[in-house]
Amino acid sequence: MSMRDLKSWRKKLDHPDGGGNTFKMRKQLPFMGVACVVMLFIVYRTTNYQYQQTEMDEKRDPFDTGEDAQHDYRKLDNLPRGIIEARSDLELKPLWTSSGSKSKTHTAHSNLLAIAAGIKQKNNVNTMVQKFLPENFTVVLFHYDGNVDGWFSLDWANDAIHIVARNQTKWWFAKRFLHPNIVSIYDYIFLWDEDLGVEHFDPQRYLDIVRSEGLEISQPALDPKSQDIHHRITVRRRTNILHRRVYENRGSTNCSNESTGPPCTGFIEGMAPVFSRAAWYCAWHLIQNDLVHGWGMDMKLGYCAQGDRREKVGVVDREYVLHKGIQTLGGTTSRKVSPGSRRQVSLNISHFSLLALEDLCFI
Repeated sequence: MSMRDLKSWRKKLDHPDGGGNTFKMRKQLPFMGVACVVMLFIVYRTTNYQYQQTEMDEKRDPFDTGEDAQHDYRKLDNLPRGIIEARSDLELKPLWTSSGSKSKTHTAHSNLLAIAAGIKQKNNVNTMVQKFLPENFTVVLFHYDGNVDGWFSLDWANDAIHIVARNQTKWWFAKRFLHPNIVSIYDYIFLWDEDLGVEHFDPQRYLDIVRSEGLEISQPALDPKSQDIHHRITVRRRTNILHRRVYENRGSTNCSNESTGPPCTGFIEGMAPVFSRAAWYCAWHLIQNDLVHGWGMDMKLGYCAQGDRREKVGVVDREYVLHKGIQTLGGTTSRKVSPGSRRQVSLNISHFSLLALEDLCFI
């Protein structure tokens, strides 16, 4: 660069029009610095608060874990050999038996259907349960609205398990009442929402596919007519028996053959999950004690796939359901939610590290 060119370039910088952008950038730098400091302060306070909450939860210790649990089991060493019963089940036991009933052998159910249900969805839940009863299922209803008596007009209600807690979600119920030791007699656990249409679903054919394909965590595909579809991987493919991945390039989602995790592969959503016994043992421990709506849970279930989640997690197309998208527990009216907005709701600021925020500030 010659001296003439250098002088010309410096004049442009000094000129109001030529150097305007640089001047504006210099004025914005202090504001950006303040914004970054505020963000870092918020993250620090949030992380510190969550740490204190964790400390309080550990002191309360609502569930036995780790060394404390092993210590409690050692307290049983003084019991006589053979007297310990390590697990239970959800099978009903009759108060009285007649001479005729004693001759009948009781067959334990092979699988479990658990539904969080309110009385407003009584008819739909009845239709769902009618599909499962002939296939040797134990039925558990989690009543989030407190209304139990309204169900006993149904023939099967007396044989179902009814658990009541107002305004609680199915994950709250599942953590407290589906302990792995309690449900260990069941081959598969269906933890379903109340707003599923099962016209095109057969439980036995579904389980035949799951067993033959070696799926540990699965869900029936969603009818494309469903009201709430958040991820394309859950949509039914008419020509498939099942699928394990989706190919998509839209917005921030880029699913290709190289994709190794959710929501591209190894992913099922939370409205109709089906767990093997081994997968549920893991998933139960994965559910946090204060988990409410379950947002983000679907992204983590692959840890419980009992192997490669790309092979052990799948969506069954042959047997599919209609997700009606009915909001409960005071939710707003039904509406379609875009994948981007749902991900924004489920994000937790504590998942960002201080280093990531620092990088963001200096981009």
